[in-house]
Amino acid sequence: MKFCHVTLSVRDLDASIRFYTEVVGLPVNKRYPAGPGTEIAFLGGGETQVELICDRDRPAPVAGDGISIGFEVDSVPALFDRLRAAGIAIVSGILAPSPHVRFFFVTDPEDFRVRFLENVQA
Repeated sequence: MKFCHVTLSVRDLDASIRFYTEVVGLPVNKRYPAGPGTEIAFLGGGETQVELICDRDRPAPVAGDGISIGFEVDSVPALFDRLRAAGIAIVSGILAPSPHVRFFFVTDPEDFRVRFLENVQA
Protein backbone atom coordinates (compact mmCIF):
# COMPACT_ATOMS: atom_id res chain seq x y z
CA MET A 1 0.00 0.00 0.00
CA LYS A 2 1.20 3.52 -0.69
CA PHE A 3 -0.15 6.96 0.11
CA CYS A 4 -1.27 8.57 -3.17
CA HIS A 5 -3.07 11.85 -2.46
CA VAL A 6 -4.75 14.18 -0.02
CA THR A 7 -8.11 15.66 -1.03
CA LEU A 8 -9.13 19.23 -0.26
CA SER A 9 -12.68 20.41 -0.98
CA VAL A 10 -12.48 24.00 -2.18
CA ARG A 11 -14.89 26.78 -3.13
CA ASP A 12 -12.56 28.55 -5.60
CA LEU A 13 -10.59 26.07 -7.68
CA ASP A 14 -8.66 28.74 -9.61
CA ALA A 15 -7.47 30.50 -6.41
CA SER A 16 -6.40 27.19 -4.89
CA ILE A 17 -4.55 26.15 -8.04
CA ARG A 18 -2.75 29.52 -8.08
CA PHE A 19 -1.68 29.04 -4.44
CA TYR A 20 -0.42 25.48 -4.89
CA THR A 21 1.38 26.27 -8.14
CA GLU A 22 2.80 29.73 -7.35
CA VAL A 23 3.42 29.47 -3.59
CA VAL A 24 4.05 25.76 -3.09
CA GLY A 25 5.47 25.09 -6.56
CA LEU A 26 3.36 22.07 -7.50
CA PRO A 27 2.63 21.45 -11.18
CA VAL A 28 -0.92 20.77 -12.34
CA ASN A 29 -1.06 17.16 -13.54
CA LYS A 30 -4.75 16.94 -14.43
CA ARG A 31 -7.79 19.20 -14.39
CA TYR A 32 -11.16 18.02 -15.56
CA PRO A 33 -14.94 18.34 -15.10
CA ALA A 34 -16.43 15.62 -12.88
CA GLY A 35 -20.16 16.08 -13.32
CA PRO A 36 -22.52 19.05 -13.19
CA GLY A 37 -20.97 21.88 -11.19
CA THR A 38 -17.92 19.83 -10.17
CA GLU A 39 -14.30 20.13 -11.25
CA ILE A 40 -11.21 18.27 -10.02
CA ALA A 41 -7.51 19.06 -10.26
CA PHE A 42 -4.50 16.96 -9.25
CA LEU A 43 -1.25 18.76 -8.43
CA GLY A 44 2.19 17.44 -7.56
CA GLY A 45 5.43 16.20 -9.00
CA GLY A 46 5.95 12.96 -7.06
CA GLU A 47 3.97 9.92 -6.06
CA THR A 48 1.86 11.84 -3.54
CA GLN A 49 -0.40 14.54 -4.93
CA VAL A 50 -2.88 17.17 -3.79
CA GLU A 51 -6.38 16.66 -5.17
CA LEU A 52 -8.60 19.75 -5.26
CA ILE A 53 -12.34 19.21 -5.68
CA CYS A 54 -14.71 22.09 -6.35
CA ASP A 55 -18.40 21.15 -6.17
CA ARG A 56 -20.61 24.23 -6.40
CA ASP A 57 -23.61 22.32 -5.00
CA ARG A 58 -21.93 21.32 -1.71
CA PRO A 59 -21.77 23.55 1.34
CA ALA A 60 -18.55 25.46 1.96
CA PRO A 61 -15.88 23.19 3.44
CA VAL A 62 -14.60 23.62 6.99
CA ALA A 63 -10.81 23.55 7.12
CA GLY A 64 -10.61 21.89 10.53
CA ASP A 65 -8.28 22.69 13.39
CA GLY A 66 -5.35 20.35 13.96
CA ILE A 67 -5.03 19.30 10.32
CA SER A 68 -2.28 20.51 8.01
CA ILE A 69 -0.38 19.39 4.94
CA GLY A 70 3.38 19.74 4.82
CA PHE A 71 6.05 20.36 2.23
CA GLU A 72 9.82 20.09 2.66
CA VAL A 73 11.80 23.11 1.45
CA ASP A 74 15.49 23.97 1.14
CA SER A 75 15.43 27.10 3.32
CA VAL A 76 12.66 27.97 5.75
CA PRO A 77 14.00 31.48 6.52
CA ALA A 78 14.26 32.39 2.82
CA LEU A 79 10.77 31.12 2.02
CA PHE A 80 9.31 32.76 5.14
CA ASP A 81 10.70 36.16 4.08
CA ARG A 82 9.51 35.72 0.47
CA LEU A 83 5.96 34.72 1.46
CA ARG A 84 5.65 37.46 4.08
CA ALA A 85 6.73 40.04 1.47
CA ALA A 86 4.15 38.60 -0.96
CA GLY A 87 1.36 39.04 1.59
CA ILE A 88 0.68 35.34 2.14
CA ALA A 89 -1.25 34.71 5.39
CA ILE A 90 1.43 33.40 7.77
CA VAL A 91 0.00 31.62 10.81
CA SER A 92 3.18 31.21 12.86
CA GLY A 93 6.71 32.43 13.10
CA ILE A 94 9.53 30.01 12.41
CA LEU A 95 9.45 27.19 14.96
CA ALA A 96 12.45 24.94 15.76
CA PRO A 97 11.43 22.14 18.13
CA SER A 98 14.86 20.53 17.72
CA PRO A 99 18.21 21.58 16.24
CA HIS A 100 17.46 19.41 13.19
CA VAL A 101 14.13 20.81 12.02
CA ARG A 102 12.44 24.16 11.58
CA PHE A 103 9.10 25.07 10.06
CA PHE A 104 6.29 27.59 9.80
CA PHE A 105 2.62 27.55 8.82
CA VAL A 106 0.59 29.55 6.31
CA THR A 107 -3.04 29.25 5.25
CA ASP A 108 -4.17 28.60 1.72
CA PRO A 109 -7.14 30.43 0.11
CA GLU A 110 -9.57 28.01 1.82
CA ASP A 111 -7.93 28.42 5.26
CA PHE A 112 -6.26 25.00 5.21
CA ARG A 113 -2.99 25.07 7.16
CA VAL A 114 0.15 24.41 5.11
CA ARG A 115 3.49 23.68 6.81
CA PHE A 116 6.84 24.39 5.17
CA LEU A 117 9.57 22.32 6.83
CA GLU A 118 13.36 22.31 6.54
CA ASN A 119 15.52 19.43 7.75
CA VAL A 120 18.59 21.21 9.08
CA GLN A 121 21.96 19.55 8.59
CA ALA A 122 24.01 19.20 11.78
